[in-house]
Amino acid sequence: MPTSPMKAAREVRPLPAADDGPTGPWRPPGRTAAVRRAAMAMIETLLSKTKTIPIRALLIGERIDVRAFGQADRLATGPMLVRAGNNRAAAVLRYGAVVLFNMSPDDEAALIEALRPFVTEPYNDWDAETATVSLRAGDEGPVDAGGTIYLSEITVERLQIVATVLAKSVVLAFYEKLLASVFDRIEPLARSLGRRGHTGREGRALLRQIGDVLLMQHKMVGRVEVAEKPDLLWDHPELERLYARLQDEFELNDRARALDRKLDLISRTAATSLDLLQNRRTLRVEWYIVILIVIEMVLLILYETFMAPRG
Repeated sequence: MPTSPMKAAREVRPLPAADDGPTGPWRPPGRTAAVRRAAMAMIETLLSKTKTIPIRALLIGERIDVRAFGQADRLATGPMLVRAGNNRAAAVLRYGAVVLFNMSPDDEAALIEALRPFVTEPYNDWDAETATVSLRAGDEGPVDAGGTIYLSEITVERLQIVATVLAKSVVLAFYEKLLASVFDRIEPLARSLGRRGHTGREGRALLRQIGDVLLMQHKMVGRVEVAEKPDLLWDHPELERLYARLQDEFELNDRARALDRKLDLISRTAATSLDLLQNRRTLRVEWYIVILIVIEMVLLILYETFMAPRG
């Protein structure tokens, strides 16, 4: 049975004994209330020392098996918020993003190392998004130029909303960088189409990359659901205004629409290239047929002229 990632993190870097606990699927009576009290106690302890919480969102792989976390580690679900040490927490999302709250570089390294066995197709270069949550009465969701997110109250649900927005933002940044590299390769294809009327060998290589980008579009729509509201808002509609404001501050919808337009352009480029390749193959086959007919006629004439019996 695989070790819980949080337990593994504690083994990589020892944490206070208060963080230890039984892991496993069993859920004792009153567990939900106990977990919530533990989460709020952690937040209250943290805020008693500082009025700000540093946050760092990372995209570490294609997918994370969130089922690997034991019940003792979980503080909340949807997205999953887990304990990662004394006064530290992490939101773990199935599409490969983790959002770290109040973690030092050593804490981050220990957690990522513990998560490694549960990450599908880990990335070598991690995209990151940093921010700070600060408590300020009367404010709910504004973000200043330094990346500080102001909240009127810091609760588990508000931290989950912040984690969701930052995770989507870092995923969009990853896709934006990927599409930028694809567009750099589209330019030679467009130049080839304009000058020679065909794509050449570059087009075939690009079509393979376009297939990867179309797969990325499927992942954006089916897994990350960038444009969709989190399920948490069904249970906490009072946080919808906070989510909408953060969504606007990080320009999630605008960036998602820009990616959709680029993906559409790539799709149309792929369709044009495929049509051209298919037309060239069709034309080549037609020429082969014409040549075979001509050869057959020449052979028939030669046969009638020199080899046919004379009456």
